[in-house]
Amino acid sequence: VSPSPGLPVAPGSPSLEVRGLAYAYPDGHQALFGVDLTVGRGERVALLGPNGAGKTTLVLHLNGILTGGAGTVAVAGLPVEKRNLAEIRRRVGIVFQDPDDQLFMPTVREDVAFGPAAAGIRGPELESVVRTALERVGMAEFADRPPHHLSFGQRRRVAVATVLAMEPEILVLDEPSSNLDPASRRELADILRSLDVTVLMVTHDLPYALELCPRSVILSDGVIAGDGETRDVLSDAELMRRHRLELPFGFSPQ
Repeated sequence: VSPSPGLPVAPGSPSLEVRGLAYAYPDGHQALFGVDLTVGRGERVALLGPNGAGKTTLVLHLNGILTGGAGTVAVAGLPVEKRNLAEIRRRVGIVFQDPDDQLFMPTVREDVAFGPAAAGIRGPELESVVRTALERVGMAEFADRPPHHLSFGQRRRVAVATVLAMEPEILVLDEPSSNLDPASRRELADILRSLDVTVLMVTHDLPYALELCPRSVILSDGVIAGDGETRDVLSDAELMRRHRLELPFGFSPQ
């Protein structure tokens, strides 16, 4: 899927650039207080933080679901604003925590084809896009299955494929390891490592963050409270304690 004409990708732009992002909900609850975050092309970054820290609010700004706060968000140099929203939503692929929020067609193939078909891709090209996306997540042989006949882990992989079919600039994963058995968790990790795409992974699963993301950012009380190599962040006991992040018993990040 090539970007729309007239919306060139700025060469050398980071995948994501957030500057001074502040946001309050209509009820007055202030969720973000001036967030600055840059994610370079091809980086895999874990977004960590306690519940209520503002992680979901930040993610919903990346594709313009939430707007109207202070500050700016740009994806591959393209500002997230009303006139760019269709293109931004193609470039920012969000995989939600529950795959059933994303899978609604009678077959896996139709689910993965839905986005590209809506973008105007047809015929053999559409078939090729769908097949490639399913191959990238190891689900090609399940193309004709109804999604509800798949295991939870398989459904999550198909949900990733529905987003990859749009060839996003950045893949945003919300708690990708939640509710997965150990084998499914490992399979998904192998898939995510193999993808040539920028990844922002929102997770409470700190070992998974260490396994998959060289860099971690802590969002706490609406501000960036830590940003560094994942191993260093997880090894900083005082930082972790201050932001209510706990490693599993017996797990050492070293």
